[in-house]
Amino acid sequence: MMMAAAPPPPSPPHEVSELRVSPLTPPPNLVASYPTEGEAVPPGVLILKLTFDQRMTATGFDITAATGAEAPSCVKTPRLLNDGKTFVLLCTALPGRSYELAFNAQPDAEGGFQNLSERRARPVTLSFKTTAGEPIRSLEEAMRRQNLTRLEVPIQESPRR
Repeated sequence: MMMAAAPPPPSPPHEVSELRVSPLTPPPNLVASYPTEGEAVPPGVLILKLTFDQRMTATGFDITAATGAEAPSCVKTPRLLNDGKTFVLLCTALPGRSYELAFNAQPDAEGGFQNLSERRARPVTLSFKTTAGEPIRSLEEAMRRQNLTRLEVPIQESPRR
């Protein structure tokens, strides 16, 4: 009687890298901002607020002064709020100045403002001015003027190590 051959031993497991598939999405658009285009705002503490039409990644951003223009002094990293579409960035602006910011100005750059499918937002510029009036002197006052809640503060504490 003929015996059946033993099945081959199982192959050792192979690690497979993570695969992420996202549907093709249109590029995100900036749909609201503070300040708005051309607006005159008080100098001092300024919370730049940018709202996109899609949920965005928290780690991508690209903010520079527009070519030949001035930018306010800002912290390095904007914060993505819980709605997933709005970034806030703490800045200070001098009185009587004109500012122009460019977002995603480098078309071939990696990262930048991008949606969850990692599609870069359309490039856009934002121009605004500051008045010569009394400056906003505190973060609390700047947040109150924009109706931001304590949960929407533009900076986060780093976790303790």
